[in-house]
Amino acid sequence: MPTSSSFTEARLAFGKRLRRLREDSGLSARELARRCGWHESKCSRIENGHVRVSIETIEKWARACDAEALIAELIEAARGIEGMYVEWQEMERSGLRQAQDTVRPLWERTKRFRAYSQNLIPGPLQTPEYTRAVLAGIRERRHLPDDIDAAVAVREERQTVLGEPGKAFHIVLEEGALYRRIGSPELMTNQLGRLIQISVLPHVRLGIIPRDADRSLMPPVEDFWVFDDRQVNVELVSAYLTVKQPHEIKLYTGDFRRLSDLAEHGGPVFALIASAINSYS
Repeated sequence: MPTSSSFTEARLAFGKRLRRLREDSGLSARELARRCGWHESKCSRIENGHVRVSIETIEKWARACDAEALIAELIEAARGIEGMYVEWQEMERSGLRQAQDTVRPLWERTKRFRAYSQNLIPGPLQTPEYTRAVLAGIRERRHLPDDIDAAVAVREERQTVLGEPGKAFHIVLEEGALYRRIGSPELMTNQLGRLIQISVLPHVRLGIIPRDADRSLMPPVEDFWVFDDRQVNVELVSAYLTVKQPHEIKLYTGDFRRLSDLAEHGGPVFALIASAINSYS
């Protein structure tokens, strides 16, 4: 499954595009660097996708290659690439509420949601107490401002999409997520009870992959969301990854289908959740 490699590959592709532009103009890397006032090694780092390319750099590169007409197009492409990979430090610089607000427009326009989670109950299915415990852990680990109350309120508001007509949710969990303690046994019991309540909604399909499932074809992967067939978001340790390339989205939807095939749906789901609830008693 692609993770931050998607971002790396996009940077590399953009670097190759700039290299072709330089070569088509008949310039060596040394001559382009001289015209731009750079060390030659900077051209190499850019063309090999090793560094972020600023707007100023793009403008100088295009002018040196007599390709001013391409500046706007190149800047737009570079911005799209940088938007793929947003570090949590940047996304949460003003607190957790900001990060919750960032995805609101995406959730509002999406009709078909697919999600896979290996470790946690996904946000729309969480009780306020579970959400609070998750966010408190994030705040502590990342040394963020304490705006948990506001962040929980935004998350609760976003959960209203579960009741909106025209939206459909298919969520697949690893059974281990039911046993991953986030707070007290009582908190977990209430959370699993909410999972049962949501799973019977007509537009929500919940699947749980049993711990003893044969994973030879499809092992556990990173948690991800698919929004319609337009975008995939992945939460990495260091950053929030957005995937929009069709061939990459196809990889995620293909793996989601395989994960769903491993999962129990319907009646067996209730038995798996009930077993987890009993473990907290």
